[in-house]
Amino acid sequence: MDIKKFKTSVQEDAPPINLSSALQALWWDAKGDWKQAHQLAQSQKDQSGAWVHAYLHRVEGDESNAGFWYRRAERIHSKAALDVEWREIASDLIEKEGS
Repeated sequence: MDIKKFKTSVQEDAPPINLSSALQALWWDAKGDWKQAHQLAQSQKDQSGAWVHAYLHRVEGDESNAGFWYRRAERIHSKAALDVEWREIASDLIEKEGS
């Protein structure tokens, strides 16, 4: 899967199969379901999950909490537009996971 197919898949009722919780979280975020996205990001206890978790707290407007999660992800606290960061994270995770 590439970023274009991933983004297009948001038109479906459920995320594509075999996605990590972090990618599912981004998918649900794109659908506008922050709560479901947050639960999925929290469930992935690695740097990828922490990165998505950080992004989601930016979406929420909680920059302090986002900072905590960026540190856990070993990432710089993003100041990019949310849609730009979403695409960056999704592209990185798709490449790493070979989805």
